[in-house]
Amino acid sequence: MGRMFAVRRTDAVLVLVALVWGSSYLVAKSATDVLPVLAVLFARYALGALACGAVVLVRRRAWTRTEVRAGALLGVTQAAVLVLETYGVAHTSAAHAGLLISLTIVLTPPLDRTRPPLPARFYAAALLCVVAVGLIGAGGEGFGLPRGGDLLMLGAAVVRAGHVALVGRVTARHRVDPVHLTTVQMVTGTVLVLPFAVRHFGALAASDAATGSRLLYLALLCGLFAFLAQTWAVQRTSASRASLLLGTEPVWAVATGLVVGGERLTPWAAAGAALLLVGTYWGQAVERAHRDEGPGQPPYGDRPPYDAGKPLAGGVPRP
Repeated sequence: MGRMFAVRRTDAVLVLVALVWGSSYLVAKSATDVLPVLAVLFARYALGALACGAVVLVRRRAWTRTEVRAGALLGVTQAAVLVLETYGVAHTSAAHAGLLISLTIVLTPPLDRTRPPLPARFYAAALLCVVAVGLIGAGGEGFGLPRGGDLLMLGAAVVRAGHVALVGRVTARHRVDPVHLTTVQMVTGTVLVLPFAVRHFGALAASDAATGSRLLYLALLCGLFAFLAQTWAVQRTSASRASLLLGTEPVWAVATGLVVGGERLTPWAAAGAALLLVGTYWGQAVERAHRDEGPGQPPYGDRPPYDAGKPLAGGVPRP
């Protein structure tokens, strides 16, 4: 009974993390409806950096030069992801944004040149995702190329895949503290966005309570809380189970967009959403089975990408 409760509690935490991440697209879209994108990004980064700094002070663990250097580099790529992602969600629906960013799952494995070639089944899943993107981006016209915000979200997915591959390469070679690495990324992002956000400080200072709560949600719940909760949970379950539960993020993105945000999917977009979910889950399953059977490193979801004692599951660390 006690073990079953512990398993369900861990599962619930991982689902909560996926829910928080999925809801972030609607929250970010709502924030950009009243504030410039760069103001939202600066607030998200600055608040996140302060929160991470507080955790660092409490933990009082020694830093390494590798954590600072790697964190700064990853902070640049992470900032590129968030800029594209936030501008993208500002010009599309939260449901579309959450679906399209999930392409990272099938875009990341081919970028890892340290592993054996992927089987044809993986690329069949990726092709299914491409068809799905065409359906999602076409609106009510059947099939077509993505436009506007959807195109920016695709760009974010591509850059995010590169970011994840870089995280994997850096952390596979060095033992680093995940909190330190995240803190440096947050500080780097704050510094990068600051010069472009200064002119929007007036609008930021004049924000109402509702907008302020959205910014706190993005920085603290979608950032620090989700990171710490994920780190706690994946130490108490298998990486495969954690990957499966965290992979429900796009489902929650669609759910919050439709139910809370009042968004609508056309029949074509709904079909594309279903195909995209099938394609990403299929691709993830093929990649995992292939890596389990082959020699070398474990699959993305089973690799401890930061500290050997504190693995982060899913293979797609979320900015």
